Amino acid sequence: MNIRFDGSGVALVTPFDAQGVNATVLRELVRFHVDRGTDALIICGSTGEAATMTPEEQRYATEVAVEAANGAIPIITGCGGSDTAAVVRLAQQAAQAGADGILLSAPPYNKPPQRGLIAHFRAVVEAADLPAVIYNVPGRSAVNIMPETIAALADDARFVGIKEASGDISQIAEVARLTADRMTLWSGNDDQTIPVMALGGRGIISVLGNIVPGDVSRMAHAWLAGDHAAALALQLRYLPLIKLLFTEPNPIPVKMAVAWMGFDVGDVRLPLVRTDDAYRQRLEGALAEAGVARRA
Repeated sequence: MNIRFDGSGVALVTPFDAQGVNATVLRELVRFHVDRGTDALIICGSTGEAATMTPEEQRYATEVAVEAANGAIPIITGCGGSDTAAVVRLAQQAAQAGADGILLSAPPYNKPPQRGLIAHFRAVVEAADLPAVIYNVPGRSAVNIMPETIAALADDARFVGIKEASGDISQIAEVARLTADRMTLWSGNDDQTIPVMALGGRGIISVLGNIVPGDVSRMAHAWLAGDHAAALALQLRYLPLIKLLFTEPNPIPVKMAVAWMGFDVGDVRLPLVRTDDAYRQRLEGALAEAGVARRA
């Protein structure tokens, strides 16, 4: 399946129970997103708490999501870590589990040079033989993947896209200039969806989309269809909620929001912890004010 989607890819929360991944709720979430127009699902990423999941849990989550999607939308599995050999194994098992593609972030903590990043990404893609999306999120990885590095990777057709969450619009513009039609560009920050799309991006890999998947997809597709006023209106409408979702570290707020909507996703795993009652009340008030639907 082609993972070069237009519109909204949602960085999905992972539902947990006492046994591990809650497959029943994960299936419910996948079907929820298929029904509401989400264009791709990214599982086992930062929002999915992959850093706290065992390799076995990550494989199981991929298998469940692939089965539930049943070919309706692509399933992209995050494969991250500080050890290239371990990331290779994660990518290989993602392929075996039926993922349509992989999301690759810079190895955290090691702080490799740019040539090390290129070698790392190439090793993973070579082993997995899956199309890959590069994820630049220096706030988490402590390494900024530079535009020239992304351009070098774009020479290999297996690197199909870049999720840009550096927050630096000038840098993102340079990525767009250097990669042109060779890679798909997606915003990695919900508050920059329209600015990135104005630079040629094709949509968003979204946290907000966990909560209002239909509107996030409509926003991106409206922009692509030339209805810039409608797209901008949706971007501005949700800015206060987006800000609140990132007042605490992601995915603490969004997982709380998905639970408020009626999905039994469980708590975040340590070292993340649930927030206090005052923040919870603010978030629940913002969700209600934004018209977020709750399940009966």
